[in-house]
Amino acid sequence: MAPSMRWTRLRRDETGTVAIEFALVGPILIVLLVGIVCYGGYFWLAHAVQQVANDSARAAIAGLDDAERGSLAQSSLASGMADYPYLKVSNAAVTVARKDQQLSINVVYDASSSPFWGMSGLVPMPPAKIERRAVVRLGGY
Repeated sequence: MAPSMRWTRLRRDETGTVAIEFALVGPILIVLLVGIVCYGGYFWLAHAVQQVANDSARAAIAGLDDAERGSLAQSSLASGMADYPYLKVSNAAVTVARKDQQLSINVVYDASSSPFWGMSGLVPMPPAKIERRAVVRLGGY
């Protein structure tokens, strides 16, 4: 077979083109899918921390003084985080502040040990410290 015929036959051969196309597009697709999962996990964690802060604020209303309100908020935080599989009580810090007739519960959660931040070298992630706040009014209107 003449070299020119081999070249023509090789140029027209389409076997393996799908594998080459996947080799070019596949890594980008995989990084996008990992990014979707990681950001979905971040939004889920942020929502869970906000819910725990809301529940802690509601529980703290029942306290008679600021010390009891802080204790109620801490215990509500611990029991509320037990309902979420990826939240650890040891990674959370809660502060209770009162200004006039408003009680503010601030929850800071360190999510750097969660599996969603495992790919932070591949996918740019938001800060691992998730901070959420809930404010409730004490007393009358």
